[in-house]
Amino acid sequence: MRFLRQSMIGLFMAAIALGMLVWAVQMIGGAVQTRMADQSVAPPARERVFTVNVVAAQATTETPVLQSFGEVASRRTLELRAPENGRVMELAEGFEEGGTVRAGDVLVRFDPADTQSAFERSQSDLADAQAEARDAARGLTLAGDEVAAAQEQADLRIRAAQRQRDLATRGVGTAAATETAELAASAARQAVLARRQALAQAEARVDLAATRTARAEIALAEAQRRLDDTVITAPFDGRLSATAVVEGRLVAANERLAELIDPDDLEVSFRLSTAQFARLLDADGAIVKAQVSVILDVAGIDIAVQGRITRTSAATGEGQTGRLVFAALDRAAGFKPGDFVTVEVQEPALSDVIRLPASAVDATGGVLLLDAENRLEAGTVTILRRQGDAVLVRGDIAGREVVEARSPLLGAGISVKPLRKGATAQTPEEPEMLELSEERRAKLVAFVEANKRMPKEAKARVLSQLAKPQVSARTVARIESRMGG
Repeated sequence: MRFLRQSMIGLFMAAIALGMLVWAVQMIGGAVQTRMADQSVAPPARERVFTVNVVAAQATTETPVLQSFGEVASRRTLELRAPENGRVMELAEGFEEGGTVRAGDVLVRFDPADTQSAFERSQSDLADAQAEARDAARGLTLAGDEVAAAQEQADLRIRAAQRQRDLATRGVGTAAATETAELAASAARQAVLARRQALAQAEARVDLAATRTARAEIALAEAQRRLDDTVITAPFDGRLSATAVVEGRLVAANERLAELIDPDDLEVSFRLSTAQFARLLDADGAIVKAQVSVILDVAGIDIAVQGRITRTSAATGEGQTGRLVFAALDRAAGFKPGDFVTVEVQEPALSDVIRLPASAVDATGGVLLLDAENRLEAGTVTILRRQGDAVLVRGDIAGREVVEARSPLLGAGISVKPLRKGATAQTPEEPEMLELSEERRAKLVAFVEANKRMPKEAKARVLSQLAKPQVSARTVARIESRMGG
């Protein structure tokens, strides 16, 4: 009985489940049929409108700026070398790496014993030559007097011979007396010739003495130069570099002792591409004396100085491209030879150009313009210069509004909602400031104070910023990047 009762209950539950399943199928089928019978109504299509930033295209006169990198060098650099072999006897107190010297200061003094002896011997030789010249001059005077005396005697002998011939003609004198007088006159003339020969020899002796005196003077001047070369003086104000000598050392001829650099007369050399160089040429093909700005990054502070282009290199250089340009710097405080700097060169001004964001122009010069119905249309401009995040262009878009940033979603004919600068007041972004811990602030201050390359003005400016309760995050990051922290 129990088994029969449970079997009947199971059959009843199965029948109820089957009935409910059939009812559910009927309901779903009815709903599907009703849905399929209803007429679908599509919602009206709406045009998508994009929001874009636009800028006004205004034609103005712009001065493009070329940017390059260069190296600072001194325009006056002198190598100090030993003129002769010798021993270093004395060095200046400031003869060291970075030592400051003044024009006329004695830098190096060599042992002058040998050169002093040579100078004194040259003086003695000159004195001997001068004494010989005086003796030759006196001999020449005496020889001239002897010639004059012999000539007088010859004249007397000739007149005596002439009287004997006159007497012989009148029959008063004898032939023997006449012959004796003529022989005496001939001997007198022979004596005159001998004295004239002695005079010529005296004149030759004078010339030889003059030559010896000139040679002795040349030797004395050479000895004086060698004696002067034992002392090396500074020809101009500057600083010493690469010193390589100590007192008592023996040096060879032409050995390099140090290098004297003028730190106040600096120039920067930088390389431009050929296209950039061509923009700086005038009508005659010469480079213009353009203004340049030289920037040196020192511990988070940019040191800038102005200069002007002076010349270009004569040749491109082996394995190099472009052109090497030189510019003289004005009062380059804080700069030293060898510094690697950023150079900004002002090109000749361009008229009737438009400055646009670089994101507004594609590679082919295409721009998107805004028409009167707030729809986009395509335009084309000529790119003249790229200036960082901006470009200088020229085209027939003056007075139009240009999309500030192009996007793949934007194109000609698309409706947009323009956002113009100045439509809403915008608060300028404040620089991020940091509150430093005492330990961190002390490390930064110690690093800045230990920096030998930073000028005093820049160092004082940085220290004043670090002394404030809040310090610019950019300044802190730049200092810590050089600390290695």
